[in-house]
Amino acid sequence: MKIQFQKEIPLNNSFDIIVAGGGPAGCSAAIAAARGGARVLLVEASGALGGMGTIGLVPAWCPFSDKLNVIYRGIALEVFDKMKACMKHVKNDHVDWVPIDPEVLKRVYDELVSDAGVTVLFHTQVISATCEDNAISYLVASNKSGLTALEGKIFIDCTGDADIVAMADLPFAFGDGNSKDLQPDTHCFTLSNVDEYNYMNAPVLLHMKNPDCAAYDIARSDQYPLVTDAHCCHSLIGPRTVGFNAGHLWNIDPLDPFSVSEAMMKGRQLAYQYHQGLKEFLPEIFGASFLTATASAMGIRESRRIVGEYTITVEDYLSRRSFPDEIGRNSYFLDVHISQKERDKVMTGESDGEEGFKRYAPGESHGIPYRCLIPKGFKNLLVAGKTISSDRQIQGSVRVMPVCLVTGQAAGTAAVLALRIGDVKNVEVEELRNILRENGAYFE
Repeated sequence: MKIQFQKEIPLNNSFDIIVAGGGPAGCSAAIAAARGGARVLLVEASGALGGMGTIGLVPAWCPFSDKLNVIYRGIALEVFDKMKACMKHVKNDHVDWVPIDPEVLKRVYDELVSDAGVTVLFHTQVISATCEDNAISYLVASNKSGLTALEGKIFIDCTGDADIVAMADLPFAFGDGNSKDLQPDTHCFTLSNVDEYNYMNAPVLLHMKNPDCAAYDIARSDQYPLVTDAHCCHSLIGPRTVGFNAGHLWNIDPLDPFSVSEAMMKGRQLAYQYHQGLKEFLPEIFGASFLTATASAMGIRESRRIVGEYTITVEDYLSRRSFPDEIGRNSYFLDVHISQKERDKVMTGESDGEEGFKRYAPGESHGIPYRCLIPKGFKNLLVAGKTISSDRQIQGSVRVMPVCLVTGQAAGTAAVLALRIGDVKNVEVEELRNILRENGAYFE
């Protein structure tokens, strides 16, 4: 049974561009649009900007270089450099797998959006979209003030789940097309009072690629039943403080709030068990440590993917393809996390947990076309972040934070150009690329 709820709600038409989602893509989109002269509203469901790098406690940036040069530039590099400047243990020339201090990164995003003139609305959830003639008229948002209709000219979906796309009844892809067998997710956590000397000088790196490390001991122990694989990425994010992107949670439906809620509780238990295992098997490093924090957001790797004017594919990745409308480059590997079946092979040494594709050589990359950001057949909606139009394999590469910052800047810049003509598809691509270049973006 469905309950009919009708109530007159106020209309806010103060903004030209409305960005939904304040993760890396949303922040970058909002900053670019506001710097372009637009009146911009950034709507975020939590109480902080930055997404997985802040409220998600992901402990390190994926590489910013193609092993020769930094290729994620523009606003992405601004964010990166401003954060590094506040982390004295990170060298200026360190560009790959740089640790993240989440509190520093929150302030960096706050300052950049504020300086650009973006209006930010925290603790606000977009709950519906009203559409007419292949365009969004307004979004309905919910917060402590109740319901508000947010009218804009151009909208940018950076929700991480393509929520606005779904609300507009636009097509999307999910999983492999035949099932909901998505990549596993991770609930990140932070440990403090770690023995920093022994951590920095440990003879065996704590990582899934090292079968002799403690991650395998924890996963094989009967004492820690929630830790079933050796996935373990970690970084020293501050004095005696180590952030962990460790462990996997399978069978989470990111579109089902009950599934995500159950996973959050299970994730906290998994973090506790992982910590206890570290204390048992690496007491010289973690024996006196304590669990400082678990993330307030689940690390969802895979969700909806839009059906765009172009769908970037693994073949594009393998051919290192360039595009006439590309707005950025990407060199990150095809990081599709293992299925439960593959996990068992990794634990017995039958597999290394990767897809079997060779990683790029130094200096290699592929282009990201603007068309991947445009939901097919729609006039005033753009998408940035991990839900751009892609096949499932390459999504494992373009989903990471440096790429999200790049696609966000492109979406925000294009949105300003689309204000003149009311159609994101008809933006003059060379003008878009020229503006992006002027603002530091890198592409061919």
